[in-house]
Amino acid sequence: MREQVMIKELYDLKETLAAPLLKDLTYPWEALPKIGDFIKEIGKTLPTDLYEEREENVWIAKSAKIYPNNYIAGPCIIGERTEVRPGAFIRGNALVGNDCVVGNSTELKNVILFNHVQVPHYNYVGDSVLGFYSHMGAGSITSNVKADKTLVHVKGDEFDIDTGLKKFGAMLGDHVEIGCNSVLNPGSVICRNSNVYPVSMVRGVVPADSIYKEKGKIVSRQA
Repeated sequence: MREQVMIKELYDLKETLAAPLLKDLTYPWEALPKIGDFIKEIGKTLPTDLYEEREENVWIAKSAKIYPNNYIAGPCIIGERTEVRPGAFIRGNALVGNDCVVGNSTELKNVILFNHVQVPHYNYVGDSVLGFYSHMGAGSITSNVKADKTLVHVKGDEFDIDTGLKKFGAMLGDHVEIGCNSVLNPGSVICRNSNVYPVSMVRGVVPADSIYKEKGKIVSRQA
């Protein structure tokens, strides 16, 4: 069942500028060490009527709304009509899609946000990929380093994948909803069309079309 955590099962690649990076990979976390270099490469090809390079390796769409009192470091791309609200801290290696919201006191580091992603209030998102129309409720975060600093594994029913990565937050499929004040532990994969209840602590794989209520209690959305 490891197919459920493959890129082809999690994401619609038409909804991200990162499609050329992701299309030749099997698992989304394989992109994490490549994001920075990819942004530098693709940024130079962005149409100048839509994007401007505001500082070295920071490309921001002219239609994006960038509020005052935030920090944006390169390499970074901010897509069309995206809002970056006051207090946002974008630390670099961030590819943010179109029509996204990066909210107040939200921190991004080494991430891909597909189009229409919302991380609007007090979120930390590091070493992660967030799919089309995914949303993280207020205060929800990705924990991207294990307490014992060992390499991260992705563990599901009948499979255990050694990612070879020390830093790995979470992979959210398309149309995933994370409830407020939840923690996604290193190596979490929330598959397409699934919800996580507020104040949850998630580890491992949540199957597609599911609701994560608490540890050991995952139900089908169809039930």
